[in-house]
Amino acid sequence: MGLIEIELFATLDLVGQAPGGPDEDPAGFPFGGWQAPLLDEVAGAQVDAAYEGTDALLLGRRTYDIFAAYWPHQEGGEDGEFATLFNSVPKYVASRGTPDLSWAGSTQLGPDLADAVREIRDRHEHVKVVGSLNLVQTLLREKLFDRLDLWVHPIVLGVGKKVFDDGAVPANFTLLAPPAPSPKGTVYLRYGLADGIPATGDMSAPDRGTGSAG
Repeated sequence: MGLIEIELFATLDLVGQAPGGPDEDPAGFPFGGWQAPLLDEVAGAQVDAAYEGTDALLLGRRTYDIFAAYWPHQEGGEDGEFATLFNSVPKYVASRGTPDLSWAGSTQLGPDLADAVREIRDRHEHVKVVGSLNLVQTLLREKLFDRLDLWVHPIVLGVGKKVFDDGAVPANFTLLAPPAPSPKGTVYLRYGLADGIPATGDMSAPDRGTGSAG
């Protein structure tokens, strides 16, 4: 069985909307492209490494349309390695509509998203979910993912679609690698989904281990 791996860029207040550009998801959002001023070589290398071994993409309709209009035309350019990867692997699109699937290797998922994602997981080793915040909400709610790669950027926007929104349910995560900062203050966090739900306790309990003896 393979892994469903969510790749997201977020602000300190966990807004994940339109990091790449002003036209990416402009509805009621004035900060499209907020990630661009914070890019640096370290963060870029982290992203490159995170995509090693990717053998399929799982995308929401909006992200798919953006990618399909861009990546087929980028091979041989500055983003050529990513273009070659994205153009060569299967693309699975979660949409209730009728997307244009002219990008080679694209398939629309059926109406039962949970079953479709489980089938994809059985078919591939490393399935990347890129952006696609609406789809991510479903994956979080159904716990249909294995890993969350989150790049947290040192800004607060106060508005916009958030990483954990309507899809959030109680869940435990395991930190898979030490947090990795970049020169401009972005911190890369790699988490794995863990069993169970968050436990609770009482910080005022005498056995909490923080009191002094005597």
